[in-house]
Amino acid sequence: MLSAKNLFQEILDNDDSFRLFCSIAASGESQGGWENGRIAALVPASQRPLAPKIARHGADEDKHGRIFHALLRKRGLHPAPVPPDTDYTMLLERHGIGLAHEQLSRDEPLTERDVITYLAHSRVTEQRASEQMRLLHKHFADHPELGRAVRMISADEDNHLAYCHEELLRFARAGHGRTIQRVLRECALAEIRIYRDVSLAVMDHMGRVLGWSRAKAGVLAAGIHAVYAYERLGGWRRMVSLAPPARRDALGGPATPAPEYAQGPEAPEVRASRAV
Repeated sequence: MLSAKNLFQEILDNDDSFRLFCSIAASGESQGGWENGRIAALVPASQRPLAPKIARHGADEDKHGRIFHALLRKRGLHPAPVPPDTDYTMLLERHGIGLAHEQLSRDEPLTERDVITYLAHSRVTEQRASEQMRLLHKHFADHPELGRAVRMISADEDNHLAYCHEELLRFARAGHGRTIQRVLRECALAEIRIYRDVSLAVMDHMGRVLGWSRAKAGVLAAGIHAVYAYERLGGWRRMVSLAPPARRDALGGPATPAPEYAQGPEAPEVRASRAV
């Protein structure tokens, strides 16, 4: 029987598919860490109080990247090359969503509009991340190998989502409501397309690693297309609504330290490939 739990268990049980999964996840998280770090450094003077929260967001993403690399090391595995068609964050940038690396690489202060664009992009992508981690938390929170990582990352993603709601509502009260809604809608409609394409690509790569039959691959692809149809018809709206979060000032303190097994610097090859 195909289910999210059985599918992920199959990926987890095979070293090659687990290596690919962790490598894709680590790459995206490390990229997010670099991006947030640059945004925190370039925040305009009018929004300097926001900089520590953006930096905290980046520190969390860096930590997640280290956790996925540490999970690989615990199995004696090295990171795998990330196929370009599975690189969710870079594909979003290529479609004009969020702030471009070229802009972040320059030492020019951002504008308030740039900060709103960053927050709107984060509100959409953190919705996806929070939902994905809640699914993993549901099935693997007590797993001896993954449980601690899943619990920590899931809590962090919920904090990130709460922070985006809170800060966007602050900007809306300052008169930016229409801009926020327009940028959120653009981000959400682009994100659901890219998420569909990345999901299809990931399943294709996993299927080749795990030797899935054409029938099994077809069923999974049909499921991905069905999710996209639901999101295109109206499911995307959950990504653009704003409400006061239950967790207030979710990124107002220091980042939660990484587990001992994930301490240490991030793999240098990942940082170098993203800082361009």
